[in-house]
Amino acid sequence: MNRKIKKYLLPNFPYLMAFWFFSKLGTAYRMARGGNAGEKLFGMMEAIGPVFQNYAPGLGLFDLAAGVAGAVGLYFMVQSKIKKARKFRRDMEYGSARWGGPKDIAPFVDSKFENNVILTGSEFLTMNTRPKIPANARNLNACVIGSSGSGKTRFWLTPQLLQAHSSYVVVDPKGGTLAQCGCFLQRKKGYKVRVFNSIDFSKSMHYNPLAYIKTESDVLKFVNALIANTKGEGKEGDPFWTKTETLLYCALVAYIVFEGPEEERNMNTLVEMINSMEVREDDESFKNAVDYMFDGLARRSPQHFAVRQYAKYKLASGDICSK
Repeated sequence: MNRKIKKYLLPNFPYLMAFWFFSKLGTAYRMARGGNAGEKLFGMMEAIGPVFQNYAPGLGLFDLAAGVAGAVGLYFMVQSKIKKARKFRRDMEYGSARWGGPKDIAPFVDSKFENNVILTGSEFLTMNTRPKIPANARNLNACVIGSSGSGKTRFWLTPQLLQAHSSYVVVDPKGGTLAQCGCFLQRKKGYKVRVFNSIDFSKSMHYNPLAYIKTESDVLKFVNALIANTKGEGKEGDPFWTKTETLLYCALVAYIVFEGPEEERNMNTLVEMINSMEVREDDESFKNAVDYMFDGLARRSPQHFAVRQYAKYKLASGDICSK
């Protein structure tokens, strides 16, 4: 009962005080001497003191009307100030954050368990980025931070892999994830597992970049990438050497890709060709095995891309070629 009284009485207490005050003014006006409004207002100065000595509100019809008018006027003035005031969230001045519950995350969970990202033991997030209600779509990126041995792989990564709802790219420096989840994904779920092992190449898949070269522009892209990633650190020297190296590699790679048999279209053949390019400084007319290969190609196809690149390379003297 006390709560109900406080709920309704306290917010309306200022209006009750306004009603009492204005009703007392109405009583003073009614009791003041004078025949017109001006004389009445002047006479209120004498009557107002005795009127306020009694705390009971005036009960005359004019007194009650004055009290109601004063309270209503105060109410409209307060409402006008409220509308013009800044918007506040009552009882939430210090924030409204709270711990979420099952009802809060339920709209974001897929009914099929396998189609969810596992967040905790009881919270999940659907993999569907286009749910029936667009407002329920969420970003699926996750950032897991923890020290070494805190369980990032065991308690977060491994459960995600065992969901088997996506394609995965996993960096596995310790090699444990492949042993734990690889066989399951391959045998039970039909995944194609590809392994790149830069430490033990006998356990790694192999990549032949020459197999993807189809055009002359592909040759140039490959050669530029090869030189950029093998030049090492330090200040770059005379660009002449880089251009000469580019011409040689373009010629050799183009010969291997466009003229060589399929089983020889690999990096090993490129290395063998470079190693067999013997040059004699005292005999510029000397020809090595690679020179004879390009001479034969030049007779068959003088405008071949490899022939034109090799001819530009050979413009250099035997002394420069040897370096």
